[in-house]
Amino acid sequence: MRPALLIIDMINRFDFDGGPALARHAATASSSIQVMRATFHAHDWPVLFVNDNFMDWNSEFSDLVTSCRQLPGAPGQIASALEPQPSDYYVLKPRHSAFLCTTLPAILADLGAKSLVIVGVATDSCVLASVQDAHMRGYTLHVPRDAVAAKSPERSRRALALMEDAMQIDTRPAKTLVRSLLAT
Repeated sequence: MRPALLIIDMINRFDFDGGPALARHAATASSSIQVMRATFHAHDWPVLFVNDNFMDWNSEFSDLVTSCRQLPGAPGQIASALEPQPSDYYVLKPRHSAFLCTTLPAILADLGAKSLVIVGVATDSCVLASVQDAHMRGYTLHVPRDAVAAKSPERSRRALALMEDAMQIDTRPAKTLVRSLLAT
C-alpha cells in the first residue's frame, strides 16, 4: 500500500499569538519531517504540503514559500529546509482540517493513497482536525510523534494521546515508522 505524506502548515510566518513558541517546537519537528520526506522522495511516494493561506486569497503557495524563506529565525529556517520540490503537491486550506473545502480528497484518490503519514503543526489543532477527518474517511493513519508540534510539548502530548486512544493512530517516532513502512 503506497502511503502519502501530508505536511501540515509548516510553511508559516508564525506571526500570531503563540506563534513564536510554536515556531520553536516546529523547528525541532522539522528535522524528523525532513527524514520522512527524504524517504518518501526516495521511494517515489507522494508528498503533499497542505497549508493555510492565512486568508490571503490572492496569493499562491509559492509566494508564501518565498516570503517565509526570507524571514529570520525559525520561520525562514523551516521554509528553507522544507522548501517544496517540483514533484511535491500542494493544497491551500481555508481552515483547520486538510480536508475541509479542499481538493485533497480528489488528489489522494487520483494518487491511490490509502495510507497517510500526517506531520506538521499544530498537533492539537490543524493536525488533529485533519487526522479526525482522515480517520472518518477510512485512511490508515500514522502521526510520528517527533514530526508534529504544538505551542507546548504538553499540548502535543494530549493531542497524540487522544489520537492513540480514540482512533488507534500509530504515533511511533519517524525513524521507527520509516523502518515499518519500508518493511511492508
